[in-house]
Amino acid sequence: MGQKGTATRARILTATQELVETGGYFSAGLNQVIAASGAPRGSLYFHFPDGKDQLVGESIRRAGQAMGDAFADLAESSASAAEFVEGVLRHLADRLEESGWQKGCPVATVALEMAGASDPLQQACSEVYTSWAAALRARLEGRPDADDLAVTILALIEGALLLAKAHRSREPLDRVTGQLRALLR
Repeated sequence: MGQKGTATRARILTATQELVETGGYFSAGLNQVIAASGAPRGSLYFHFPDGKDQLVGESIRRAGQAMGDAFADLAESSASAAEFVEGVLRHLADRLEESGWQKGCPVATVALEMAGASDPLQQACSEVYTSWAAALRARLEGRPDADDLAVTILALIEGALLLAKAHRSREPLDRVTGQLRALLR
């Protein structure tokens, strides 16, 4: 694929990611993606021959990787597991608030809407959540409960994001941060 094709594909994925994060699977219709990306209709079918689920699945993986990269940066700059988790929650809270309470978790909406109906989308959501749990687990290394604790932390973060979005308030994220700080001491 040439440079122009790579750029077009990236624009399509960026537009899809934005539409999915702010409105869910059903707001990322192919016409909306074409309009938001400025890509020709033919490019959409060329780059994503398996259709919308392929497009959304790849955008979820891409968003998940970007979030995973942010987590990795936080892990490197944190002195402890508690500091790392606080940094993750602060990053997510800032992102949510700066987006006008639109951008919580880049995976959760699709997981809730489509994981039961689409195997490819369920797999994409599962892969991202698995990678995030692994990042948390790695930071908890040495604890005998690291596997269970990583999943618990991820579930608390996801729930806090949902509540923060519903309330349009950082308070649920701040409360979970306080509880996780105490748990990780």
